[in-house]
Amino acid sequence: MLITLEGLDGSGKTTVWEVLREEYPEFVFTREPTDTWYGDAVNRSMGDDDADPVAELFLFTADHAAHLADTVRPALEAGNIVVSDRYSDSRYAYQAVSIDDAVPRPLEYIRGVHQPWTRPPDATIYLDVDPETGAARSGATNKFEQAAYLSQVQQNYERLMKAEPERFVKVDATQSPEEVLDSVIDVFGRLLEEHDDFAPDE
Repeated sequence: MLITLEGLDGSGKTTVWEVLREEYPEFVFTREPTDTWYGDAVNRSMGDDDADPVAELFLFTADHAAHLADTVRPALEAGNIVVSDRYSDSRYAYQAVSIDDAVPRPLEYIRGVHQPWTRPPDATIYLDVDPETGAARSGATNKFEQAAYLSQVQQNYERLMKAEPERFVKVDATQSPEEVLDSVIDVFGRLLEEHDDFAPDE
């Protein structure tokens, strides 16, 4: 089972991911961008305001491909639960804004690029926060953390959730950190129970 954590910058995803990793040490916890040289290239591009957005998209895509091949698919094939801090939905939501001037219907274009080979999540926990709060919390340290940009990203996430409402579970991330963590742990537990109920017998 693949569970992903999504949300705007500043929504608290990484904190949630770290707490879940402490709660469930037997699961495989991973993230995008990865800690590989692919991920390093992505991070360098994110820090460059002049990076070409289409080239940047394919850096993210290469990192995702390597992540699938080296971590996600092997863990799933071994029967593990995999939890990823950001995954393909981040690409659809964020990079669709970046390439909006370069590609017609960018969200559909990026999903089309990924569709033949990516492994969709079984469930996605979306930490919901408004763009202004997200930008303030994240410090707006790079081009992806600006409130105006995040507002467009949020619209893309809403489109993704509308298209697959059965996959996404929205958590109010404007609550106190303790309340957010309690909510996510509750949702996570329910997802695991549902997975056990529907998992085929060994």
